[in-house]
Amino acid sequence: MKQALRNLSILAGTLMIALPASASVTGNVGVTSNYLWRGVTQTGNETAVQGGIDYEHDSGFYLGTWASNVDFGDATSYELDIYGGYSGSIGEDFGYDVSYLYYAYPDSDGEIDFGEISVGVSWKWFSLSYSTIVNAGDDVASAPLDSEDMSYINGGVSFPLSETLSVSAHYGYSTGDVVTAWFSEDSYSDYSVSLDKETDYGSFSFMVSNTDLDDDDPKVILSYSYGFDM
Repeated sequence: MKQALRNLSILAGTLMIALPASASVTGNVGVTSNYLWRGVTQTGNETAVQGGIDYEHDSGFYLGTWASNVDFGDATSYELDIYGGYSGSIGEDFGYDVSYLYYAYPDSDGEIDFGEISVGVSWKWFSLSYSTIVNAGDDVASAPLDSEDMSYINGGVSFPLSETLSVSAHYGYSTGDVVTAWFSEDSYSDYSVSLDKETDYGSFSFMVSNTDLDDDDPKVILSYSYGFDM
């Protein structure tokens, strides 16, 4: 897994040197009242500070890294994501994206890192994607459960209300052995509705999210992010 990440970093560096005129590098920073991943808090329902760097080439190829604090009730204090993929469009309305994302937890006591491949399509305001784990640490799920058995279906719709204001709705469905290991359920659904506002000073989001997991309550999340060129 470390070798795969090293190869991605080398490839990114090569492209930045060879093709600077047709590529861009951007950064982002943000804060959220609760970091949710597929409807489930990663911070014990507390605030998260987040940020990342993205490289994008005109051909559609992209690479990036992103980090956030987390709280799993153990020694793990932060998540570091590294990802790469290819996206494009057919005509004005249809888009597609294929990517790999590696979730790393460098200071965890266990081997809980894992990587996913995702394939997504979009049409106008609608989007649909499928993700599945392709590599995972031994502690993601305990034997006899399979640490690489988890898939996720993600559907969404986003409608512009004005040039700077939009409303979005999301539904996700997770299934597999990893879900069983984490939640004692063989599958669960998550869903949310959000209102997003773009301003000259960054993006603001108000979201209500919930899952159908037992003993899980609806969550209200306020988020702010700011993007910039590098």
